[in-house]
Amino acid sequence: MQSYLDFEKPVADLEGKIAELKALAATDQAVSIDEEVNRLSSRADEALVEIYKRLTPWQKTQVARHPQRPHFSDYISKLITEWTPLAGDRKYREDAALQAGFGRFNGQSIAVLGQEKGNSTETRLKHNFGMASPEGYRKAVRIMEMADRFNIPLISFVDTAGAYPGIGAEERGQAEAIARSTEKCLELGVPNIAIIIGEGGSGGAIAIAVANRVLMLENSIYSVISPEAGASILFRDAAKAQDMATAQKITAQDLLGFGVIDSIIPEPAGGAHRHHEVIMASARDAIATFLADFAGRGRLETREHRREKFLAIGTTI
Repeated sequence: MQSYLDFEKPVADLEGKIAELKALAATDQAVSIDEEVNRLSSRADEALVEIYKRLTPWQKTQVARHPQRPHFSDYISKLITEWTPLAGDRKYREDAALQAGFGRFNGQSIAVLGQEKGNSTETRLKHNFGMASPEGYRKAVRIMEMADRFNIPLISFVDTAGAYPGIGAEERGQAEAIARSTEKCLELGVPNIAIIIGEGGSGGAIAIAVANRVLMLENSIYSVISPEAGASILFRDAAKAQDMATAQKITAQDLLGFGVIDSIIPEPAGGAHRHHEVIMASARDAIATFLADFAGRGRLETREHRREKFLAIGTTI
């Protein structure tokens, strides 16, 4: 069943009427509904296009968090074959929020990292809503070291509100683990690409997103802090999250202009949550293009490209 956001109410009303007509036709075969259904479907499509043409930063935040938006597990199932997840940081425990492993992309060996939010109450609790603990980032470092040793490119799918802020995580060195993961990204001699598929929140995102190429889905967000938390700090009022989202410049369009990201993967009207297959095809094309571009580069050149890319952020504003 389609889940609607508040600003999608006009579409929800139209599609609700379509569902009622189809239910009526199912009970009375003599009723002809085709013409009316087609008319309402056209109106719903037009309304969806108009709504998504003028999304505010706060509305984009809601789209980025949509529960039906494709998650890490969806990208793995559609894009990666022979997927072999690896568990544990070899120091403390397994962290299910940050998934990591090896597989094949278009037949090529690939290492993959990403946060998994889950898509049901049970899986959301299992994956801690995509908020990783220190063990997740230490696992990421372990996988990156293996990828670097065996000369295997790396893909990161970023989707987290931020690293887990619990007392236990802080006691076990959350900040240090994030820093080490960020450092390892910078050290890699193999090419890496990061795609912000939903939320890119704070150090929890940057820890696996320091890449040769950083992409964002059109309606994803990337920020140092969530709008709600930022509003609580700056305005002393979490209800001002909408104002904070605008002030933060967290949309893909803003960040492309600042040089923080390299390109945007377009989303059809209605967002990625309505068009899984289209988004998967676009992500596949973007990754394939990246791998082809970096196929002939040496380790030093790949590392220097990444270094220069991040040093250049903000210098042209």
